[in-house]
Parts: sequence; C-alpha cells; structure tokens
Amino acid sequence: MLQTIINAIRNRDVLLFTYSSLPRTVQPAAVGVSRAGKDVLRCYQTAGSHITPGHEWDLCEISKMSNLRASGQHFSVDPHGYKRGDKEMTTIYAEL
Repeated sequence: MLQTIINAIRNRDVLLFTYSSLPRTVQPAAVGVSRAGKDVLRCYQTAGSHITPGHEWDLCEISKMSNLRASGQHFSVDPHGYKRGDKEMTTIYAEL
C-alpha cells in the first residue's frame, strides 16, 4: 500500500480509498511517519464523504485505509494551500 501511495505522489495520480467507512477521492501530497510513529498520508480530498464537512485536508493513517487504488486521473497543480515539509511527520518518504 505504501508503494502505491509513493507512486501516486510521484505521478500525481488521484487516489481512491475507504477511510473510517467512508469513500474518499484525494490528491496525495505527502506520505511519511507521524509523530506517533504511524505511516500516514497527507491528502487533499476532492470527493467522497467527510467526517467533518468542510475540511479538505486530512492526515490519514495508512493502516486504517482500505480499497486503495489509483483512479486513472491525474492532477497537475498542487492542491490549494499545500506546503512542503509537513510538520506533522517526523520522516517523509515522498512529497509533491
């Protein structure tokens, strides 16, 4: 799963997955290790359900994701508000 996310970031592929039993469509921005020591994905959600309506940026634990796959769509512009060097990650494996 981690390699799929890394590849998606490098190729700017839109990802689809289920998280907290809700479908998500996201632009992956960074993947790495959280301060809690868990592999996480920083992503910008473009479609699907939200746990808290109105927030597009999310930090998802990879172990809680299911049905992860590339959508076949790509994005060329960084998601609105994206900044390199995610401060919630102690190690970054890949980022835009």
